[in-house]
Amino acid sequence: MTKSSSKQLPPEPPQDILDKPLREALSERYLSYALSTIMHRALPDVRDGMKPVHRRLLFAMQALKLDPKLPPKKSARVVGDVIGKFHPHGDSSVYDAMVRMAQDFNQRYPLVEGQGNFGNIDGDNPAAMRYTEARLTEVAQLLLEGIDEDAVDFRPTYDGSEVEPIVLPAAFPNLLANGTNGIAVGMATSIPPHNVAEMCDALRYLISTPNAGIEKLVSFMPGPDFPTGGELVESRESIIESYKTGKGSFRLRAKWHKEELKQGQWQIVVTEIPFQVQKSRLIEKMAELLQLRKLPLLDDVQDESADDVRVVLTPKSRNVEPAILMESVFRQCDLETRIPLNMNILNKDCVPHVMDLREVLRSYLDHRQDVLIRRSSYQLAQIEARLEVLGGYLIAFLNLDKVIKIIRTEDEPKPVLMKAFSLTDNQAEAILNMRLRSLRKLEEMQIKGEQKTLAEKQAGLKKLLKNEDLRWAFIDNEIAELKKKFGKNTKLGARRTVIGDVPADILIPIESVIERENITFVCSAKGWIRAMRGHIALDASARAAIKYKEGDEEGFVLNAETTDKILLFASNGRFYTLSGDKLPPGRGFGEPIRLMVDLPNEAEILGATLYAAEQKFIVASNDGRGFIVKTEDVLAQTKNGKQILNLDDKGKAVVFAPVSGDHIAVIGTNRKLLIFPIGELPEMARGRGVILQKYSGGELADVKTIVLKQGLTWQSGEKTRTESDIRNWKGERAQAGKMAPNGFNRSNKFS
Repeated sequence: MTKSSSKQLPPEPPQDILDKPLREALSERYLSYALSTIMHRALPDVRDGMKPVHRRLLFAMQALKLDPKLPPKKSARVVGDVIGKFHPHGDSSVYDAMVRMAQDFNQRYPLVEGQGNFGNIDGDNPAAMRYTEARLTEVAQLLLEGIDEDAVDFRPTYDGSEVEPIVLPAAFPNLLANGTNGIAVGMATSIPPHNVAEMCDALRYLISTPNAGIEKLVSFMPGPDFPTGGELVESRESIIESYKTGKGSFRLRAKWHKEELKQGQWQIVVTEIPFQVQKSRLIEKMAELLQLRKLPLLDDVQDESADDVRVVLTPKSRNVEPAILMESVFRQCDLETRIPLNMNILNKDCVPHVMDLREVLRSYLDHRQDVLIRRSSYQLAQIEARLEVLGGYLIAFLNLDKVIKIIRTEDEPKPVLMKAFSLTDNQAEAILNMRLRSLRKLEEMQIKGEQKTLAEKQAGLKKLLKNEDLRWAFIDNEIAELKKKFGKNTKLGARRTVIGDVPADILIPIESVIERENITFVCSAKGWIRAMRGHIALDASARAAIKYKEGDEEGFVLNAETTDKILLFASNGRFYTLSGDKLPPGRGFGEPIRLMVDLPNEAEILGATLYAAEQKFIVASNDGRGFIVKTEDVLAQTKNGKQILNLDDKGKAVVFAPVSGDHIAVIGTNRKLLIFPIGELPEMARGRGVILQKYSGGELADVKTIVLKQGLTWQSGEKTRTESDIRNWKGERAQAGKMAPNGFNRSNKFS
């Protein structure tokens, strides 16, 4: 047999392959991912304040009949139902969400009542879901109230086998009450918890005054109310501005008090720590700061907490003011934090939007109005159906013998009944479905009594649906009842976070924060810095003993203390500030200065000195312009330094000289020297300055201040030379000067 020589054709490509540019395909898919993250994972709904996973958890728990008065069930059972029916994600994410809803230190009004280990404020993990049990709280029941009365829309679940609510009826203002956090694609949300009783007052005022301003609403809601308490020390103006813009932050401090001990001793006791600060990590951080000597006023920190928080701070000396001690601690650890506010949430159309306080409250009230209308319409339809059935029952009662006869003798009694007594289909069906033993209970008065009650309720619902003012009055009554249930006189509703005053600016002596130690600041010519322990002699032999990297040499050496500020002036006209306690240790050759300050590669350090109040310096550029500047004006607060001497495109700073005399000596690269009174050079905080000396073929080389009576001195090698008669070089600022005296340095430098 011969093999077939025909070639097999390649398979046809699948029909669902689309020919698209990569950019377009990626854009579509990334947009889908971004929208999914924003709408279905990260941002809450303004109406019920929930993300899908939390909403699905509560809905699944209600389906399992986990009411507050019924026994709880295993958390694993709840998580299984959620991921099996509603939420196609990992069980750990669902369990973590449920755990958080049960933690009273994370949720101001917990939505889940947990039994077992659900974690603690120290940051310990909860037990596995197979060991814990859970059920709903009364707050969660309020969020679900009316969900079976067509109060909200439902949608199919991910596999179409079930339905789930798009939003909850939310008879509880959960968004602001419990707050939320979330990070989506290109946007985030962060809302702190608030006090429900205060929110109820603001909501009721907004009902009566729809155009209420933010300032008035803040008078009812003065600020967040955190589950862990603490003290809010933000100004009212700042709080109002945050609520107006929907963005801002709140300054929160731990609550503490001074506890007296024997023999005049005392200690600080912290009883409440800021929101979302893990106590164990806080203690570890404070212990680390103590070990690094960053808290010199503090001797020890101990955690004596049981069910409540009790962190004891022991001062090193009883002579220290408690306020100063706490201020130094607040500045260095999480006993003071800033809680961000970013009310970026989904509106009723599922569009992300940064809302102000009034918009959030208004959206909640509008949602409650929609829920009221839908529930009232549903109840009205139910009443109408019941009245229809009762009318049939009444006819059957009045014609009982005839009804029984028709049922017994007719093969198809339903149409006969409908024709004989003019019954509707529903009435005839209800009569036929009635059990025989119920016939004796069909009493005319009872039926008429129920008809009257339902008719009155029907009239009330119709009136409610037609009158918007009545609906707002009904919602107002609901909110009033909510305030009674969670008022400030109740255990759950009592305000926990104290609204404090903005703390005064307490000046903490730097010696109180940093332990004073002698150091020697060393900066090499190539910009490597370090702090050697102790003071060294600044003579030539001691300096020669300092080692530098190969190819490097001495730049500046200063005796200082860890509490000192070191000022550096660079050729780019900027001053930089270094803290003595933050310098790299003296082992090895140190670290490049560019790791500590933003010094450009082309710039070099011209001078270094210790900060001292009321000290003055002369700064000047190569084009001969300069001025006198005070140290108070050059102290920089950031790594970027502070621009003091302004330069043109080709200019650079060349002089940094302390002011200590009554005249100024200026020399250029052309070796011409000029001496003029110091009063002719102005003091400035920043600028280009004035002309010190004019040059026809050179530029500025060096500047020095002198005492006129003592003459002009300069360093030549290891010798110091003096020119006593300096009349030939005296003049006025901005003159050219005359040639330097014989023997002056060829480098045109005074040292």
